[in-house]
Amino acid sequence: QVQLVESGGGLVQAGGSLRLSCSASGRTLSTYAVGWFRQAPGKERAFVARISATGASTSYADSVKDRFTISRDNGKNTVYLQMSSLKPEDTAGYYCAASSGFALGVRRWDYWGQGTQVTVSS
Repeated sequence: QVQLVESGGGLVQAGGSLRLSCSASGRTLSTYAVGWFRQAPGKERAFVARISATGASTSYADSVKDRFTISRDNGKNTVYLQMSSLKPEDTAGYYCAASSGFALGVRRWDYWGQGTQVTVSS
């Protein structure tokens, strides 16, 4: 089992920055790909960014590309999401998830955190 805990959310003005952390316990995170997702009120959960187990590969949603950066420190069992140039539309609950691989060609997200709220004021 892997327990994930997000932190770093808060209230920030448009154009500001925040760094979210996803810390793991129970098992090393170094063998899992990790993703960040977000969900705004009344909307479905959406993919934000993903990083491979080694950190060599990353991918981003088009809406956050060039503004957000995902990284990881396997020595600290933590994955980060650096968010810059924040917009009001980035307001959402942000969740991290760990993936051990694929099932039927679709990435399987095995573990989820409880989320941290990010609110961007205009």
